[in-house]
Amino acid sequence: MSTTSASPATTRPRTAALAVGGAVLAVTLLWTVAHIMGIELRVDPRNGQPPGVISLPFAALLTLALSVLGWGTRALLNRLTRRAPAVWTVIAVLVLLVSFLPLLAVEATGGTKVVLALMHLAVGAVLIPVFGRRTV
Repeated sequence: MSTTSASPATTRPRTAALAVGGAVLAVTLLWTVAHIMGIELRVDPRNGQPPGVISLPFAALLTLALSVLGWGTRALLNRLTRRAPAVWTVIAVLVLLVSFLPLLAVEATGGTKVVLALMHLAVGAVLIPVFGRRTV
C-alpha cells in the first residue's frame, strides 16, 4: 500500500474547488431552509425597478461566480506577493463587510434580510479560511 501524497500542484486546485463547492452548497442549503420556512427572498431595490425574488439558481450561480473570482484573486496574489494569505484575508474580510451594504439599501422583510446576511456569512466562513491558508 502506497502512502505517498498528492503533489502541491494537484492538491491546491482540488482544495480550492472544494471550497468553491462548499460555498455554493452552503448558500443552497440556506436558500432551501428559507424556502421550507416560507421565507421568500423578495427584495425591493427602491430604485424604481419592481421587486425581485432571489431564486435558487441566481443565488447559486452568483455564489459560484464570486467564489471563482475569489480563487482567481488568491492565485494572482500568490504570484504578486509572498504575503498572499494575509493580503487575501484582509481583502476578503473587507469585501464581506461591503457585501452587507446592499442589505441596508433594499427593502425586504426581516426574515429575508437575515437569510441573505447568513448567506454572505456562510460564503465568507468557507472561503476566507480556506483561501487564507498558506498552501492554497
